[in-house]
Amino acid sequence: MKKKIYAPWRHDYVTKTGKKEKSISKDSCVFCQQFAQQDDEKYFILKRFNHSAVMMNLYPYNAGHVMVLPLDHQASLNNLTPETRAEMMEVTNLSLNVIGSSMNAEGFNVGINLGIAGGGGIPGHLHIHILPRWLGDTNFLETIGETKLISSDLVQTYKNLKQKFDQEK
Repeated sequence: MKKKIYAPWRHDYVTKTGKKEKSISKDSCVFCQQFAQQDDEKYFILKRFNHSAVMMNLYPYNAGHVMVLPLDHQASLNNLTPETRAEMMEVTNLSLNVIGSSMNAEGFNVGINLGIAGGGGIPGHLHIHILPRWLGDTNFLETIGETKLISSDLVQTYKNLKQKFDQEK
């Protein structure tokens, strides 16, 4: 069991207002560049909607790992229009249904990493992670070997999910 040490004297240091996160501009944002290319198959974009899109994660934590992103380059929920926020939640729900039925997922992890400190690898462009899960999808290889096994081919998973998303309105 991990030990906890309470150190309230560190509060001012970790919340210092002088820290600035590195902001990624729209011009250097990988997501914005991929959306602009209009080559959805190349970038594993599963479906575009009015304000958002769903795409495969090229570095998945698990087979079928997708992300829901606003089409506009925005870093926080506060900067999104109410219509975009609402659509992103509907697209998240749709993604859960599509992935659940097509991949027989037994559960999901859904999350948003806001900012660098929140774990955001691309903090300039908000995205919701959706990871399908199955009982027993972790094993000794990950625990002992510190290696994650992805049991599905990214291209084949894209084709299967794309077909299901194309059937949706």
